[in-house]
This record gives sequence, C-alpha cells and structure tokens, in this order.
Amino acid sequence: MKAIKTLIFITVSFCVYQIGNSQTVNWNSLEDSKHILTACFAWDYSVSYSLGYAYQLKTNAPIILTANFSIPSGKKLLDDFKTKIGGQILLLNTSNVKGSMALNGIYRRYENPLVRLENFGSELKGTLGYYKQKWFVAGEVGFDKAIVTHFKHSETFKETIFAEVKDGWYKPATGGNFMYGIQTGWSFKKSDITFNIGMVRTQDFKATPLVPYYLMLGYNHRLN
Repeated sequence: MKAIKTLIFITVSFCVYQIGNSQTVNWNSLEDSKHILTACFAWDYSVSYSLGYAYQLKTNAPIILTANFSIPSGKKLLDDFKTKIGGQILLLNTSNVKGSMALNGIYRRYENPLVRLENFGSELKGTLGYYKQKWFVAGEVGFDKAIVTHFKHSETFKETIFAEVKDGWYKPATGGNFMYGIQTGWSFKKSDITFNIGMVRTQDFKATPLVPYYLMLGYNHRLN
C-alpha cells in the first residue's frame, strides 16, 4: 500500500508539472502575420521557461499551428522538460468578441532520486474574450490529461520503498488536471506582452495540487 500511494503521489505531481504554457495571442493584432515566436516565464508547480513557434494558416477560420518546448529552473536542465505540438482555431469571430479552441499533444519527462517518468498526454483548452487591436482580456478553461506514463525506478526506490516494483508503462489512476483562469495582454506593432493567471484542480475535483495556481508572463514577436 505504501508503494502504491508513493507511485500515485509521484504521478500526480508529474501531471501538475508545467500545466500551462499555451499559446496566448491577440487575434485582432495578428492580421497577416505568418510566423510568431514566443518566450514565456511561468510559475506552475515550479519556475519554468519556454520557447515556442506558431504558424498562421491562410484559412477562412483563422488557424494557428504551434510547437512549444519548456524546462523548469534547476541545475540539470534536461532532466525535466515538456514538448507540445498542436494548434488553435478561432470558432467565434466577431469584431471584438472571439472564442477559440486549442488542442495539443504532449510529451514530458521528469526525474527525481526515486523514479524517471516519461509521459504522453494531451491538452484541450478553450478561451472566450474581448479583443481590441492594442489589448485583450479573456477567460480560459483547459484540461491536461496524462494518458500513459513509463516508470523507471531507481535503486533507492527499490531498496527503501518496494523491492519488487516493476518498471514499464502505466495508465495513471489520477492523471489529469483542470485549469481555469484569465489571460490578458498588450499589443504593439510587431509584438505582444501577455499575462495568464488561474487555478488548478485535479480531475476528480477532490484535491488541489501543492501549488494550486499558475502564473505566466509571455512575449510574442510577429513576423510576416
């Protein structure tokens, strides 16, 4: 039982790690920009940094394809990281009120003295807000799901917690988190400064993470 509780705790902590870091854009300032370079500083269970790229397709309903790489602060930067690939589509597109949906596939890695975790998951996020060319404010709701995780336990884990533990792929018992918050930003000729703040809840709504909120400060640079 102790081993099971330990595994669940590690998995839940892993799923919370870097939940946010989604592309935040001012739809009214994009215009004909094809390429968007992004950088982000965030607090979401840990202090993290991310770099991203987005490409705007020429379609009737505006669509942005996105890719993002993020790491937490620390001595061994590549022990923990997260990659996301996906896109956003603008579903509600009036002059100022806009609603969008984002879907991302996620691969993340996390390592501590007890275990190394590698996870494949997904993220679904919706936003609805008021957009002007120079600023915007919107509400956001999302769900981050850890679908399957590979466990590689250390000798320390086997010696001190559970000697018969098995390495391999597991579907986590509590492998998802809901997030809800507000995003806002200020837009300039070729750039945006964005800010996100919100709360996080586990998928069973019975608990909150150790740090139940997230903060993100981002910068977008738009290119034609």
